[in-house]
Amino acid sequence: MSKIRADKFVNNAANGAPELTYGAEIPVGYGLTGAGGINITGVVTATSFSGDGSGLNGIDATALKDSGGNVKVQGNTSGVVVTGVSTFSNNVSIGGTLTYEDVTNIDSVGVVTARAGIKIGAGQSVSAVSGITTYYGDGSKLSGIDHGVVNFVASGTIGNGQTVVINTDGTVGIVTLSTSNTPSVDTPSVFASASTEVPSAAYDTTNNKLVIAYRDAANSDYGTAIVGTVSGTSISFGSEVVFETGTTYYPSITFVGSGKVVIAYNDASNSQHGTAVVGTISGTSISFGTPVVYNASEVNYPSVAYDSNSDKVVICYQDNGNSNRGTAIIGTVSGTSISFAGETVFDSSTVYYPIPVFDSTNNKIVISYSDAGDSNYGNAIVGTVSGNSISFGSQTRFTTATYQFHPGVHDSTNNKIVFVYKDTANSNYGTAIVGTVSGTSISFGTAVVFESAAITFPHVAFDSSNNKVVTSCIDGGNSSKGTASVGTVSGTSISFGTPVVFGPSNTQQPTSTYDSDNNKVIFAYRDASNSDYGTAVNFSVTSQTTNLTAENYIGIAAEAIADGATGKINVLTGTNTGQTGLTTAQKYFVQTNGTLATSAGDPSVVAGTAISDTKIVVR
Repeated sequence: MSKIRADKFVNNAANGAPELTYGAEIPVGYGLTGAGGINITGVVTATSFSGDGSGLNGIDATALKDSGGNVKVQGNTSGVVVTGVSTFSNNVSIGGTLTYEDVTNIDSVGVVTARAGIKIGAGQSVSAVSGITTYYGDGSKLSGIDHGVVNFVASGTIGNGQTVVINTDGTVGIVTLSTSNTPSVDTPSVFASASTEVPSAAYDTTNNKLVIAYRDAANSDYGTAIVGTVSGTSISFGSEVVFETGTTYYPSITFVGSGKVVIAYNDASNSQHGTAVVGTISGTSISFGTPVVYNASEVNYPSVAYDSNSDKVVICYQDNGNSNRGTAIIGTVSGTSISFAGETVFDSSTVYYPIPVFDSTNNKIVISYSDAGDSNYGNAIVGTVSGNSISFGSQTRFTTATYQFHPGVHDSTNNKIVFVYKDTANSNYGTAIVGTVSGTSISFGTAVVFESAAITFPHVAFDSSNNKVVTSCIDGGNSSKGTASVGTVSGTSISFGTPVVFGPSNTQQPTSTYDSDNNKVIFAYRDASNSDYGTAVNFSVTSQTTNLTAENYIGIAAEAIADGATGKINVLTGTNTGQTGLTTAQKYFVQTNGTLATSAGDPSVVAGTAISDTKIVVR
């Protein structure tokens, strides 16, 4: 039996323990107890120890740590309490709750999976707490996260809710439209791929359509009309519609409201009787009622205007059945038909090219014409419509040019009438003159040249958006090209800018009308350089340039951003809340000036779809 030799002991006999004698041997297997201490100077060898070991010293725990000082645990870790950074080479199984209030970092080289979620300290962001920059997996439960939002640096100030384009340097800026005073001409559009004659144009402000009437030389000279739609810089056309199945001379058209036009003409297939017809615009087409004869004798140079004050049509003409006298008649539109009354002679001499224009400020009809009773000089006369009749004041001479076509237009901004003509007394130069209506008379200022070359077929339109008078003519000094000039009325005079070419060489019979929806003057003409095809082109008195393209639209500003600052832009799938007045479930397009509209601009750029009157999802 092994023994332990006690070289020193403490007598605990007082406590009832057996007394040991110095040097006695104790057999192993016997318990050694006592309230006092046991001091052993030799080596104690045992297979295991139990009890509190906190008082032991000289114990090397290196075997329990790795080279970095971290505790190493092999196998089952049940019951292990770790107070520092630990490294586990095998799986760690925790039967209870693992908590530690002072943990500041979790460093994982793999994926951390939390079955019940991860909770970050209240009021703190993930980046502030742990430096996490990327998440993987299902983020459907995350809140406070913006989608469809990207930060960009602003080039220029950007307002909340403004449409934005991306620049080539990666910055963003608002959609802009810059304007200059240089006129611009768009690409011509053919409306009739055949020979056409004497086109006349009007603009339907009800349906926002262009209507052109003409004699179709490729179809037995039938009276024909076509509807055009202006979109950006181009014009598209519907199908040609015949309004008179016979040879038609001098077609003249006017818009009379409610999507209707009236065309007056000489019906050569019916003894050249004065005839008129009502057309109704629907979509991109036009339909006509039954033609009505307003003068059962030969008429020449019929021309028509609409008096919106009396809701009457006024047709002026040379009445061949009454000694070629200058005559006017009143027409009343009802449905698809028109009736006439009050035929009145305004000049008892032979007249040529009588053309009426309506003065909407004074509610007067002003007629220009060449008067054979006054050496064929240019004269004008003021008419007043009352019911189914018209009365006239005294005529006034405004030019000594002879046998001339003097079309006129009303400048509603300056309350003036402007006539244009070829001045045969001044080398056939293109000339304009300003008239002022007062009561039943008209007075004129000094004539002004707008084209210093021999011209033919002058015409004129008024751009009410820019308050400009726009002339057109064939410029004999420049290969007979279609040429326009922009004029500004001041008092009783008018000044013009540099002429601008709008038509090719050998442009013929140009006419014009004003598109008040697109703010463009439209010229229609016979293109003699292209088989006499009927052709039309848009003309703008100013040039406009936009930075918007079909590719660079990036989205809508989600906040106001200062120049050079970084801010949020709602991009694809993002919802912008900075709008007003939208229509829910309506697609919107970015316009060239950055605004939103339900119709496409040029270029056509979709902004998104409205989901309320203030919100739009960027598309």
